[in-house]
Amino acid sequence: MPLTKEKTAAIFAEFGGNATNTGSIEGQIAQLTERISQISQHLQQNKKDFSTHRGLMQLVGKRKRLLNYLQKHNLTGYRQLIEKLGLRK
Repeated sequence: MPLTKEKTAAIFAEFGGNATNTGSIEGQIAQLTERISQISQHLQQNKKDFSTHRGLMQLVGKRKRLLNYLQKHNLTGYRQLIEKLGLRK
């Protein structure tokens, strides 16, 4: 189930600074984290849905690459974001 426009706007308003600032790295990472949590819940109920599992792994990889970029370019922002999202690193 994809994210609604309202949920996406709320995520970017909270993490990206503005609802229309969809290019911010922090907002993109927060959006990916929300999608990952939704897909993880789906996979707990549907254990044999392997195509969704592959999509989940791709999203996790994309989030990891964005987190690495943010860590290299804005270390304080990276630390604040992983604390706010509850990611372990």
